Amino acid sequence: MAVRLDMTMSLDGFVAGPEDGPDAPLGAGGFRLFNWLDRRLDPGPAGEVHAEAMATRAVLSGRRTYELAGRWNGDHHDGVPIVILTHEVPAEPPPGSVVYATDPVDAASRARAAAGDGDVMVHGAGAAQALLRAGELDEMELHVVPVLLGSGRRLFDGLGSGHVELELVRRLTSPDAEDLPRRVTHLRYRVR
Repeated sequence: MAVRLDMTMSLDGFVAGPEDGPDAPLGAGGFRLFNWLDRRLDPGPAGEVHAEAMATRAVLSGRRTYELAGRWNGDHHDGVPIVILTHEVPAEPPPGSVVYATDPVDAASRARAAAGDGDVMVHGAGAAQALLRAGELDEMELHVVPVLLGSGRRLFDGLGSGHVELELVRRLTSPDAEDLPRRVTHLRYRVR
C-alpha cells in the first residue's frame, strides 16, 4: 500500500492558475490542466491512471483543496474514507466518512488504516508538502500538461530547502500528439 500524491500540474509547476478561490477553484486558466480527464474512460494512459486513482481505498487531502472542491459533495469516489489535513479542526461535524487531523503523521496513519491493504490518494499542494516534510509520502503521480501558466499556486513552493530524492518508476504519454488540449505526460515517482 502506498500514500500517493495524485496531482495535475503545468510544465512550470502550477496546480492552479492565479486568483484561485471559492468562485474560481482552479484560478484563471487552471481548468486547462484537466482537459486530459476528458479521456479518462478511454483505453490508454489517461484511462489507466484514472482507473488506478479510482481504485484507491482512502483520500488524504489538504483542507483548502477539500473546501475549494466543494467537499466533493460528501463523496470523493465510491464512498472511500476521507482524511482532511488542517491547521484547525472546524467546530461543525464533518459529513459522511470525513475525519480531520492536524498532524501529517497522524493524517497519514489514519488514511493508511482506513485504506487497509489499498493505496491512499493525496490531494493538495499543502498536504503534499507537509507529508513530504514528515516522511509520509511514498509516491507521486504527476500529470504534467504542456502549458506554462506563468503564475498561480505552485505544487512545491512551500517545501523549503530540504533535499528530496525521487526515483522515476513509470512514464506514460498521451498518444494524441495532434490533440493539444488533451496532451499530458503521467510521471510516477517513488520518494526515496
